[in-house]
Amino acid sequence: MPLDAGPAAGASTSSLAPECVEYFQGWRYTDVHNGCGDTVSVTVEYANGQWVPCRVIEPNGWATFSGYGTGANYVTGLRTCDPAVVTAGGS
Repeated sequence: MPLDAGPAAGASTSSLAPECVEYFQGWRYTDVHNGCGDTVSVTVEYANGQWVPCRVIEPNGWATFSGYGTGANYVTGLRTCDPAVVTAGGS
């Protein structure tokens, strides 16, 4: 089932992710690590505003998002999000 094309996972109800959630970006992948003691739901904001799914990350867990690619679409930050934005079957 395709991802919901609705509002961006970082819609206006979101806030900055806690400082204990870090990202490491590269050309191909952006890896996000949850160094917090609690589960967090985060999404990545990119320079061009592309929509990316919300991911739930357990404590000390990792999630992988798209990298910046040849278009230099760098990550501008991490935001909390509502995992319900993704329809069933989303990753």
